[in-house]
Amino acid sequence: MAGPGGDSVRWVLYVDIDAYYVSCELRTRPDLVGRPVIVGPDPGLGPTRGVVLSASYEARKFGIRSAMPAGEAARRCPEAVWLPADFPKYGQTAEEVRTILRERFGEVVPLSIDEAAVVVDVPDDAAAGATARVAQTELRERLGLPASIGVATNRTVAKIASDRAKPAGIVVVRPDSVATFLAPLPVRAVPGVGPKTEARLANYGVTTIGDLVKGLPLAARREFGDMARSLVRLARGETLPEERPDDLAPRSRSVDRTFATDVSDPREVEVAVDRLARELAESLATERLRFQTVAVGIRWEDFTRTTRVRTLPAASEGPERLASTARRLFEELWATEAFGKRRKVRTVSVHTERFRPATDRQLKLDEFRERVRPKE
Repeated sequence: MAGPGGDSVRWVLYVDIDAYYVSCELRTRPDLVGRPVIVGPDPGLGPTRGVVLSASYEARKFGIRSAMPAGEAARRCPEAVWLPADFPKYGQTAEEVRTILRERFGEVVPLSIDEAAVVVDVPDDAAAGATARVAQTELRERLGLPASIGVATNRTVAKIASDRAKPAGIVVVRPDSVATFLAPLPVRAVPGVGPKTEARLANYGVTTIGDLVKGLPLAARREFGDMARSLVRLARGETLPEERPDDLAPRSRSVDRTFATDVSDPREVEVAVDRLARELAESLATERLRFQTVAVGIRWEDFTRTTRVRTLPAASEGPERLASTARRLFEELWATEAFGKRRKVRTVSVHTERFRPATDRQLKLDEFRERVRPKE
């Protein structure tokens, strides 16, 4: 489909590296290609309450998926090869991916460690698909990484298309085919629609995106607000409001740790919070992101969860700022718990959101003075 009068059309290429952590490991372990490989804590080395971080498609045939308890994954696939996570490697590889995309397309918007979006202006869907194939080939040949790419004139549709393209495929959705493409897909396919929202929509008889075409009843529109309007417009294939660069930015980042045994000592949990915050800060620095909202969450021994959130006056960066904020949040959370059940901690997490590009930072006062100082 060509633009009006043969003009170029703005296309979003949503690049998603398949089975990212596993794919990073296979670059230096070609002997494992084609075998069931899992990145995560190896249950064979002793009892663990850790989870699967990534699984090869060969492992997924056994029903293994990310976030599955490692013990269950081992029972499903005893012959799986387990590899420990190497987060510095994954961060460096993500930067290599972005460098390649930047060389070819200019601006790159990182959306997660394994996903990024670029925008191209080409005449039609054939040209957009050809451009995606070039990017896919470069990532495979230069980095040894398989990528699935969704191509559409809207970022949300491109993201959905990239999920449909897995593994290592390309799906191009023409503007006049959006409604047809989306109709049979479950509402869960829409980014931001999780299991709870999926269940709430099901209460109104909505299980597929196509069910939204006829609109939602008044009660549903009241319940879901702006989200309801966006979902219906998306389902009908209508043009959504133009996405600003900030709309392409990632929404949140988080890291967590599940302790080998439930922990009652707050000092041990605080050390974990500090380490998680610093690890997350390094990851955000790799993605050139500054954060403004920080949250610390605890899953207790009874599996209930408590979260404390703080939004900073301005976007910040660096491990010290994130770690100190996270520690204060944990102290507040623990102080509240001290008056309650005094439960033990099973899992602790650090979460950030409301991102800004790291290059778009506020000047410190000394820098401002330096810039406005009169010339000699």
